[in-house]
Amino acid sequence: MTALLIIISISLLFLFLVWFALKKSNKVASPLDIIIATVYVFTLVLFIIGMLIHSNPYYQAIDPVDGECYSPFSEQHILTLIFYFIAFNTALFLVWKRSKKLPPLTLILALIFIAIGIIFNLAILYQTFTHNTESISIYVSDTEHILFLFAPFVALIIGCSLIYKTITEQVDETLKKTYANRYLNSVQSFLVTRSRHPLWIIVLLFPVFFICTLLLILVGQDPDSIVKVFTETTTWKLSQQIHPPILDHKGHYLCTVAASGHPEIVKPLRLGQRNGRPIIVNRQLLIANAFEEMIQDFSPRVHHIIRKNYDLYGYNLSKKINTPKRSSITYLAMKPLEWVFLISLYLFCSKPELKINKQYAMSA
Repeated sequence: MTALLIIISISLLFLFLVWFALKKSNKVASPLDIIIATVYVFTLVLFIIGMLIHSNPYYQAIDPVDGECYSPFSEQHILTLIFYFIAFNTALFLVWKRSKKLPPLTLILALIFIAIGIIFNLAILYQTFTHNTESISIYVSDTEHILFLFAPFVALIIGCSLIYKTITEQVDETLKKTYANRYLNSVQSFLVTRSRHPLWIIVLLFPVFFICTLLLILVGQDPDSIVKVFTETTTWKLSQQIHPPILDHKGHYLCTVAASGHPEIVKPLRLGQRNGRPIIVNRQLLIANAFEEMIQDFSPRVHHIIRKNYDLYGYNLSKKINTPKRSSITYLAMKPLEWVFLISLYLFCSKPELKINKQYAMSA
């Protein structure tokens, strides 16, 4: 809850600063401009929050129960993405604020960087639209990738609108010019009509992009970093890497910690093994695990839903059960559930005791 309040506070502060900057700007900002800019900054805040949640490189083992997940962008090549992000947003601001006063070459460069930014935003949308978490079987949620979608979508709308508006304004200004020679007027009309199609931006885009790539190589980026920033990732649409096995999420769940209570209450039976580590096993823990195995046998999908929610809440609760007294209380509180599990096993399993006793068996 505290983290959520901090995020909301920071978001509101960003929105206020944008509104204040636009109001104090020399350019008279219309209410629509203020709304669009405010919405765009808010979507950028959501994007940053998404990056905080999905921050791990593909080669790092993670513990999904702790809310960790993989980044949609390569850590090694993200400088390329940051460079074009800054160039795109700087160009947006310049064209919005001074499109009619910018020198011709500066205006062309700004429009080119906006065009490059549009391509990048399309790639980001495609990359983050699908987040495949099947390989992270106990991932607590697979919906946070939505945080990434708003910013590139809004940026696309703003970028395309500014390019169209600027070209239209330049054409309208040129149309006002007339020449004494009627042939010159005919040529001008022909060129103005054709200039409504910004082919010249596409033609100049490639040399500008080539120069930017050379500059990025000088600061340590690869020539193909523009591709690797999306492909050297895992669990995302364009990902081509496989992450290592997920970390053991400590395994301290309610029945497990309950088995660590006072021996005369929890009645430990033996040592068992989970994820290669010894744990204390009692009858309650064996029954609970056998019941979970039975659910998984009947319906893997239902088991996945139950397990996902139990991992989310049971793990955090179990961290607070860190004394023998609390473990004993937990054991007693879990007794009604133990009886429900046991009755279910005897109802639906042909050999319930065999299923119970084989749980957490020590390897030979």
